[in-house]
Amino acid sequence: MPETHLSQTAYDRLKREVDDLTTRGRVDIAQTIERARELGDLSENADYHAAKDDQGRMEARIRQIQALLEQAVILDESEDSGTVANGSIVSLRYEGDDDVERFLIGSIEERRDDVPVISSASPLGQALLGRKPGEWVEYEAPRGTTLKVEIVEIGA
Repeated sequence: MPETHLSQTAYDRLKREVDDLTTRGRVDIAQTIERARELGDLSENADYHAAKDDQGRMEARIRQIQALLEQAVILDESEDSGTVANGSIVSLRYEGDDDVERFLIGSIEERRDDVPVISSASPLGQALLGRKPGEWVEYEAPRGTTLKVEIVEIGA
């Protein structure tokens, strides 16, 4: 798995989440499964099957977070190079469009309330990294179309 750039805040949040899931979460789901078992025949027990499905989703999330944390590189948020980097919020304008859109560059785990995320591993994310405001960037969209965006502003 490739390294994931995370802010200290996101790393700490994920660490708390995995700690909660591996302690309280596992206990809660085990109790739910036990209560469902007490209802009788497991082959037709919807509560049991739902609890087992919940357990599977929770264990998958635990594995996902653990893998992210193992590969995490904590961003130094004190550095401001004036260029697009992981954790930057960039304002972009697509060629031929007057609207400016804001995006966070980085991991989906960095998401913030009102700002959509562009993965730094995506074609657009890769094209933006290291660029400055005022620069135009071309990238190839998924269907082979070449798109051009202007970096209007970089924030944090």
